[in-house]
Amino acid sequence: MTPNIDVAAAVIVNAKNETLLSLRLPDAHQGGKWEFPGGKFEVGETPEQALVRELKEELDIDILQTEPFIELQYTYPEKTVNLHVLKVISFTGTPKGLEGQAVEWVAMKKLQKLKFPDANYPILEKLLTLFGSI
Repeated sequence: MTPNIDVAAAVIVNAKNETLLSLRLPDAHQGGKWEFPGGKFEVGETPEQALVRELKEELDIDILQTEPFIELQYTYPEKTVNLHVLKVISFTGTPKGLEGQAVEWVAMKKLQKLKFPDANYPILEKLLTLFGSI
């Protein structure tokens, strides 16, 4: 039986219609691919609590307001990921990669040219449906 992991992820869109992405480190699962920032839950955390903690640890930003975006489950050969994706409505701070990862604001029209972990494609599809690829 494969491990079942709960992960919180963020969709953050700025006024220029760009979304914030992080590049997974080469030695990580699905390394070298772009992702919506976030990370694994700790025991007893809600999706919001996990996301607030992860984005502070990884990007040095403080989340002020979120709303649900999408929930999905994806099974890789080695594990199953339960993704709890929240849209970040507001935050303070300037995102930077505190763990050595690249962090970039990416225009919607460029998203389809990037490689993402397989579990991220339903998020990408919904994002492009709502915000367009312009």
